[in-house]
Amino acid sequence: MRTALVLLFLLALAALPGALLPQRSLNPPRTADYIAAHGWWGTLLDRLQFFDVYASVWFSAIYLMLFISLVGCLVPRTVEYAKALRAKPVLTPRNLARMPHHGSGDTAAGPDEVIAAAQTRLKGWRTVVREEEGGARTLSAEKGYVRELGNLVFHFAMLGLIVALAIGKMFNYEGQVIVLADGSEFCNSGTAGYDTFRPGLRVDGTDLDPFCVRVNDFTVDYFPNGQADQFTAGMDYQAGADLETGTWRPYQLQVNSPLRVVGDRVYLLGHGYAPIFTVTFPNGEKRTQSIQWRTVDNLTLLSQGATKFDPPGITDSEQRRKGQIAVTGLFAPTAQYDGTLLTSSYPELKDPAVAVDVMRGDLGIDSGRGQSIFEIDQSLVDQGRLTRVARENLTIGQSLRLDDGTTVSFDGVKRWVYLQVSHDPAQVWVLAFAVTMFLGLGLSLLVKRRRLWVRATPGEGGRTVVSVGGLARTDQAGYGEEFSRVATGLLDPRKGA
Repeated sequence: MRTALVLLFLLALAALPGALLPQRSLNPPRTADYIAAHGWWGTLLDRLQFFDVYASVWFSAIYLMLFISLVGCLVPRTVEYAKALRAKPVLTPRNLARMPHHGSGDTAAGPDEVIAAAQTRLKGWRTVVREEEGGARTLSAEKGYVRELGNLVFHFAMLGLIVALAIGKMFNYEGQVIVLADGSEFCNSGTAGYDTFRPGLRVDGTDLDPFCVRVNDFTVDYFPNGQADQFTAGMDYQAGADLETGTWRPYQLQVNSPLRVVGDRVYLLGHGYAPIFTVTFPNGEKRTQSIQWRTVDNLTLLSQGATKFDPPGITDSEQRRKGQIAVTGLFAPTAQYDGTLLTSSYPELKDPAVAVDVMRGDLGIDSGRGQSIFEIDQSLVDQGRLTRVARENLTIGQSLRLDDGTTVSFDGVKRWVYLQVSHDPAQVWVLAFAVTMFLGLGLSLLVKRRRLWVRATPGEGGRTVVSVGGLARTDQAGYGEEFSRVATGLLDPRKGA
C-alpha cells in the first residue's frame, strides 16, 4: 500500500507538465512555437517527451507500475478477507475490564438465559457461543465486515478505472469539423472530412463508425445584453441501415445534449458566420463562395477570414497564380463604425457588413504546402507576390470594382456550426468504475468494524455475574454510544430485549 501511495503521488506529479506545458496532441502549432521560443531548453523538454506527457515512456511506466502495485496489494488482501469471512469471532479475553469499553453487573437470570438474550439483542452480528470452566458461558460477536469489503471494492474499482482509461486511450478518437448550416452534410467515413482529428494509440482512421449528419439550420436565442441563451442546430442524421436506404432522422442538437449514434457522440461546440462573396471576372465568368470566417470576439461575433478564388479559363499555371484573388477582412453581424473602422455591437444578424481588403496575386494554394483557410500567407505579401488592390466597407448587395474590371460583391451570410465527434468505447466502464469507487469509499468510511464479548459466570446465591467488553477495530467516533446502549440491555436481559 505504501508503494501504491508513492506511485499515485508520482502519477499526479508526472501529470503536471501536461497541464502547464502545451501538448503536441492538442495544439501542434503552439507547441512548435513554444519550443522555438525557448531554444535549447525547449529542445531538451521535447526530447524528454514533456510535450507528449500522456504518451511518454516515463508516464506509461508509472501508470504500469501503479497497476502492478495495486494488483500485488489487492490479491493478498482479498485472500485474507476471504479467510476472515470463514473464521469464527475471536475468543473472549480473560479480563474484559481491560477493554476500551467494558461494563459488569449481576442478574438473577442464569448463564444460558443471559447468553440467549445477548444473541437476540445482537441479531445481525456474527456470533459464536463457547463454554468455559466453572460453568461460565461466553459470547463473541463481531460486526462491520462490510468495511473491508468497501475498501476492496474501492481499490478494485480503481484498478478497473485504470484499465478502462487505458483502453479508452488506445481506441478512442475525437474530431472537430465546421459545417455550414444550409443543408451541408458531414459523414464520419475517414479523417479527411475533419478539420482536426485526434486518434487513439490504436486508431488509424480507416475504421471509423459510419454515420452522416446534415445541418439544415441554426438558431440562437439572445438576452438583451447580447449573451446567448440557447443554441439549437436543426439537423438530420443517418446510420446503420439508414445509410443504405437513404433515410434521414431528425434531431435538435443543443449544447450539452449530444447526438448519440453508433457508439459516437456529436456535440455542438460553437457557431459563427460565413460571408457569401461573388467575384465576376473580366470575361464575365462568376465564382461564388461561402467560407467560414473565424470569430475574434465571442460576445459580438466579430469575425475575420479570407475567401480565396482561382481565376477561371487560364491554363497557364504562372498566369493563373498572378490572377488569384483573396477577399480578406472583418465581418460584423451588427455593424458599428468608429470612423471608418468596422466593429460589431451585437451578435445577431441585424445589420451585417464587411470591411474587406482584396488581395491579388499568388495565394500559394497550389504550392503543395498546407495553409490556413482563415488567412493569407503573410510571407507572400512581404515578397510582393500578393498585393492589395482594393479596400472598402460593404453591406449586403454592395460591390466594388477592381482596376482590371473584376467586381467583388457581398451577397449575404450563412451560419456555420462547430461540431465535435467523440468516440470512447470505455466511457461507460469509466463511469461505472468511478461510481463504484465512491460507493466502496462510502462503505469503508461509514461502516464501523467492532467486536463485543459477553461472559456470564455463575455467582453466589444463584446470581449470574455478567461482564461485557467492546473494542472498535478502527478509530471512529460513535462506538462508545453504541456499546453503552447494547451493554445496558445485556446486563439486564429484561430491559429492552
